[in-house]
Order: sequence, then structure tokens, then C-alpha cells
Amino acid sequence: MDVILTGEYSYLMRALIDKHNKEGDHVFVISGSHYERDKFPKVYEQYDFAYDSTSMRQIVESINPDVVIFSGAFDTSFNWNLQQAEAVRYNTGLVNIMVALSSLSKKARIIYLSNQEIFMKSFEGDIKETDEPIPQGYKSMAISQGELTVMNYVTSMDMDVRVLRLGNLYGMPYNHIDLEPLIGRMTREGLEQGVITANPNHSFAMLHVSDAVDYIYQIATAEQPKEHLYNLSSCEEITEKDLADNIANGLGKNVRVDDKGVGSPYRGVFSNERFASEFRGKVFHHVPDEVPKIASLLKRNPGKYFFDGEEVASFAQRFKTKFGVILKAVLPFIENMIFFIPFFMINNRAVGSEFFGKLDVYLLYVLFFAIVYGQQQATFSALLATAGYLFRQNYTKSGLDIMLDYNTYVWIAQLFILGLVVGHMKDRLKVVQDENKDQIEYLNSQVSDITDINAVNVQMKSILEQQVINQNDSFGKVYSITSSLDQYAPEDVLFYAAEVLSQLVRSEDVAIYTVANRSYARLFAATSKKARMLGNSIEYPKMTDMYDEITKDRVYINRNMDNDYPLMADAITQDDEMQLILMVWGIPWDRMNLGQANMLRIAGYLIQNSVLRANRYMDALENTRYEGETDVLAVDAFTALVRAFTSAEQRDLTECCILKVESKGKGDEDAMAAAVGKTLRNSDYLGRLSDGGLYTLLSNTSDENAEYVINRIKGEGYRATIVKDLAL
Repeated sequence: MDVILTGEYSYLMRALIDKHNKEGDHVFVISGSHYERDKFPKVYEQYDFAYDSTSMRQIVESINPDVVIFSGAFDTSFNWNLQQAEAVRYNTGLVNIMVALSSLSKKARIIYLSNQEIFMKSFEGDIKETDEPIPQGYKSMAISQGELTVMNYVTSMDMDVRVLRLGNLYGMPYNHIDLEPLIGRMTREGLEQGVITANPNHSFAMLHVSDAVDYIYQIATAEQPKEHLYNLSSCEEITEKDLADNIANGLGKNVRVDDKGVGSPYRGVFSNERFASEFRGKVFHHVPDEVPKIASLLKRNPGKYFFDGEEVASFAQRFKTKFGVILKAVLPFIENMIFFIPFFMINNRAVGSEFFGKLDVYLLYVLFFAIVYGQQQATFSALLATAGYLFRQNYTKSGLDIMLDYNTYVWIAQLFILGLVVGHMKDRLKVVQDENKDQIEYLNSQVSDITDINAVNVQMKSILEQQVINQNDSFGKVYSITSSLDQYAPEDVLFYAAEVLSQLVRSEDVAIYTVANRSYARLFAATSKKARMLGNSIEYPKMTDMYDEITKDRVYINRNMDNDYPLMADAITQDDEMQLILMVWGIPWDRMNLGQANMLRIAGYLIQNSVLRANRYMDALENTRYEGETDVLAVDAFTALVRAFTSAEQRDLTECCILKVESKGKGDEDAMAAAVGKTLRNSDYLGRLSDGGLYTLLSNTSDENAEYVINRIKGEGYRATIVKDLAL
């Protein structure tokens, strides 16, 4: 499965990446950043593009994902200190991604993550999916608007969209941005003041990130969830006081909790009823267990988690920064004034000269700055030139004469007109050049983006080709292994099925149980001592976690590594009745994923075909297998069965014990067979061998355990002895 995750690296992203990697999925990340980031660990490919990038369509088309998880309310690439600007960027990016996904030929499942911030008032009961959001502030409004945006694509574009509201998410933070606000505030108070203030009138339910990821994955992989909106919550209501007590436990004995029951009561608990009725909603992480660990981590690394990344600059640093800005702004004017001095001197020397008297030096000066710097500096140079001209005229004329001389105004007018016109042309030329430069940079970035995407596609193509070439679990290989069962006798099929299953799932610890009734299953074959750890008989309905999964026709995966359960299990059914239970141990954690589950399911189906063929063959020979109307197997049938069990015992696939039954005196053979048959289990067999004697085959029974059966037969008035090394 190909999965797209959006957002910067955080504890939620890390948990999602780990989860999908364990399930064998290919994880792609769109970071939402304009700049190249360090590659996230365990990611198949990472795209450092802004969400509103014009390349988004090419990105999603190249990935062609099965699932897209938009981290939404938990996306740390948004800086909500600037809420108004980020709200615009948030919704713009979301719309751009949805538009890009709507162009895909394959319908991807889109999951949008929301949170409790969209409900800003108290609720007496649990908050249900039908309750209307009450956002306050730009962030909560943006998150709520995001829900409506993605839901609109369900009706308008027939897209597979699911909105998940996560109630008060918490977990081990990756950095200070990840830190849950209430936990962060209380921990900081405890560390700095030794006192944590908490309001016992405020109550809520917190959801651990590991449980949240498990819930998200169930919805992501479900064939067709019933609803488009789910609340995800632990439903374990706590107060601020309870949370503060747990934080104090993690910080140490020197921290106390101070009750501040001020203000109106507040209650905000999501109802998990809709999700739990459809999926597995078990909570594995609880606040009293997890929050002290988080507080202890923050206590050990306060600088990492209580540092906002912005140091307060000193006065000297701030002065230096501001002075640099001012200097950069006034430098062209200073440069203009410095250049004015030599032009002023040249003009004074040129006046009265026979050769240079008619040369207008100031006009050249203004023209030079208009051409080089543009309209602003042309205006300033014209003002300086006017001042210099008037100053020189004062040498020979009075101020009144200068003001009454129309030549002065004509000269000033031509100076400003020429400077402004040339300066304007310079500015316009610069604007055109900048626009062309921006266009070239944009096109170059597009070419670069396309090159990067193509490089990723080539890399993916190469990797997938190698996977196909080196595939250990190809359909051809699976079929060739399972079809080998067809060459064995019907009595041998189940024993060899255990070996075949062991080979397919690449585990040395495999067991096959036959279902005796609706309560018990008997061990038929096992490939190792570890595979026999549950015993010869199990009451499988009491193995609740496994039973719930296999009765729903799903492969059970022991994600909690419970020692009382196999790591994986699957059931084989016939006519809606459970016939066999396949159990597997000894699988590495990285292979306990969806791919391995599919392999177990496929192997089970193929083994089932061989078993059903063997059963049909046995049923067809029913009349020839037994003696008359009795349960005693005829010589040929019983000999083949004994040979199959003893051969399997030699391969360490099962245990068996053969008893020879004799009467103390001469009596009715049919009566003896009927009496002995009452002492046997459903998984044991009664039959005759070539010497005409009556024998019993006890499956999965050692010589020591056979003593119990011998005593029961003795109670019926007959003698039974263990037989070894039969000549068949």
C-alpha cells in the first residue's frame, strides 16, 4: 500500500511512519516546506514542497497513493503565532492537495485529522459526531473549515474522505512544538516553582498517540467504513487535578499540586461509541502510566522542550541590526551627495569659460543618476543641482533678480522633466527585467521539480523491478509449494500442510489445530516445541483477541506481543463452519505486517483446497473404510493412517501412541470395539491391522499420557498395551 503523509516531523508523524513501515507499506511524505529538509527516517520518499505548489498534481500522480493522511490540526509546519496568515495558507494548501487528488484515476482514501479545538464550550454529555462544532479564533476556524472542505469533495467529486477528530492527543514529544500545551504548562510550573496549579472543575479525556495511530490505521485499511466522520477518544475522563497529580509523580516529591477551582466548570470528552461499534477500540495506554514518563523526560531535558527557539537579542545586537537597515536605506543618498561635490566644483570652474561656458554640468549630473539609480535618485539629484545653481547665481545677482528671471524656472523645469522621464524609464526597465528574472526562476524551479519527481519515479521503478526479480513470495513460488500437497496421500495432507505453511511464512514454529466443536480445538500437527506451547487442546473462544478476529474472517496479528497468543493466526472454514486454525510463532517484528497477513491468508486458502480434496476422497471411500456399521477402520484404511502418523512423528510434526486391545477371554469382537470406542476422544482412531487384532491410534499423545487411556480401557474389562515398531 502506498501512503502519503503531510507535515513536518513530529511525534504523530513518527508514529504513523513506524506503523505503516511495520505493515510493509511504502510511506511518502510531503513536508509542506519551501526549503529542503533532512530526510525523515524510514520514509520511502520525501517531497519538500509547499502545499500550494503548482507541482502538487505531478507529485500525487507520480505516487498514485492508496491512502492520504492530511495531518491537519497536528501539522507542525504551520506557525499559529501568526494565525490570520496561517489560516489562509492552511486552507489554500488543503484545497490545492484535494484538487490534485481529484484528478487521480484511482480513488484514494483521504483522511483528515481534526481535534478538540473546534469545540470551545462545555458539554454535559460526551461530544458526539452529530454535535455542531463551535470554533473560536483563526486556528480552530481553519481546522473546522478544513473538515467542511474535504467533506464537500464526498458529494461533489465522489471521493473517499474520512474526517477523524482526535481528542486531546498526547505522547512522548519530539521537540517543544510537539509538547501538549496543558502538560507543558504544568510541567514548567512544577520545575520552576515547585507548585502546579490545576482546576478540578475542568475535565477531559486524553488519547495517547500510539492508540490514535492504531485507530487511524484501522480506518485507513478498512474495506468500506460505514461513516465519514469519527470521534477518536480513550473515553477515560480525568480532571486537571488528576493530570497534575500524575505530572507531580513524574517530577518527584518536591512538587505539590495547588487546586484553583475558579471559573465555570468545563467538560470536553469525545464519545468513541461510533468508532468502537465498528472497529477495535481497545485502549492500551493510560494517563497514569504514560504522563509521569513524559514529565520525567521533560525534567531531564528542560532546555530542549521549554525553549521557543528565539533568543532575546542584546541592545548592541538590536542597535547593530537597526543601524544596518538605516544605513542601507540612506547609502544611495549619501553617495549622491558625495558625487554632487565634484560636479558643483566643475560647474563653478566652467562658468565664464570660452569652451565650457555653455556646458550644463548639472544636467549631466541629473541624467547620470537617473540612468543609474532611477526616478527617486534623479529627483534628489535635481534638488541638489537646483540648490547648487541658485547658490552660484547669488555670486552675480540678488535673490529677487533670480526669482524674477524666467530662465531660472525654465532651467529648473527642464532639469526635473529630463530627470523624471529618464528615471521613470529606468524604473520601468528594471521592473520588466525583474519580472523576466522571476519568470525564468519560476520556470527553472518547475524544471527542477519535474527533474526531482522523475528521478524519484526512476528510483521507485528500479526498486520495484528488483523486488519483482528477487521476490521470494511470488505467486508462482507460492503455487508451486502448495501444489506439492497434491502428490501426498489423503492421510498425509495435513501433516505436510504444516511443513508447507512453515515454508511459506518463513517460520519454523507453525501449528495446525483441528476444531473439535464450538469450544475446543485439538492440536493436529506442529513443526516445533514452541509451536506446541498452547498444549494439545485449547478452548479457543476464551482466547478473546484471537477469536474475535478469526471469526470475522480476518487474520489475527498479535501486535501487543502477548505471550499467551501466537504471533499470527488464521482460520480455515467450510460451509461457514470453522475446520482448522493455523497458528504461527517465531516471526520477526518487522514482518508482522499486512503483507505477511495476506501471505498467511493465501497459504490458508491453497492449503484448504488440498485438505478439502483429501476430505472428499475420504468421504467417497466411507463405505470401504469401516467394518460394516461400526467405527472400526478396516485393515487398509487403518494401516495407511498409522503409516501417516508414524511418518509424521519421525519428522517431529506430531506425537502418537498405538495400543493393542485384547479381551481377557474369548468374547464378542463387536462388543469389545463398542466398549473401547467409548473411552476414546474424537481425534483418536480405532481399527484393525493385518494380524486381525484391534488397535487404537491416540493422536498427539505420549506414552506417558497413554496410561490414562489404558486405565479407562481396563475399566471396561479389556487389556491394552503399547505397541512399538509395527511391521506395516
